[in-house]
Amino acid sequence: MTSIIKVDTIQTAAGGTPTASSLGISGVGKIGQVLSTNLSSTVSISSSSTSNFADISGLSVNITPTSASSKIYISYICNIAVGDGSKHIRLMRDSTAINIGDAGQANQIRSSSTSRPTSSNYTLDITPIAGNFLDSPNTTSTVTYKLQATLGSTYNSTIYINRTVTDGNNSFEPRTSSNITVMEVLA
Repeated sequence: MTSIIKVDTIQTAAGGTPTASSLGISGVGKIGQVLSTNLSSTVSISSSSTSNFADISGLSVNITPTSASSKIYISYICNIAVGDGSKHIRLMRDSTAINIGDAGQANQIRSSSTSRPTSSNYTLDITPIAGNFLDSPNTTSTVTYKLQATLGSTYNSTIYINRTVTDGNNSFEPRTSSNITVMEVLA
């Protein structure tokens, strides 16, 4: 049996207009907190293997969920350049890779997002690699979300964040910024 309540107006005991919280409806689906880290300086990471992801210094953010049932929405953009080949970004929750592809062939890299430039002049190319993910960390302890990078080639190279490979003093080799933002979505 279903019941239906129909009213024209609901008022608080004091005669005012009620809010969701005064009616006992608390912040489901609302944003509890927003934290962000912006990296405007440049970072260089030496890489000698396609399987070795390295932390991108300055692109991490800590959040302490207010409830274990909260979800964390992560959004990021990383401006990256390499001397050759493709670029791979991996999203991490503490020491666990999240939002990565399934295991495939033996030499395939499991990343969160990737890019390979169409230009053959990699030294002047900066690629913005962006992504987002809704995570369920199931904790009220502090969680660190961070980005890692690696190369998609067998050559030894350096990964550059927020600059071109040559970093020349001209208008077509800009400096950029990268960031990671986390939002607690209340359950």
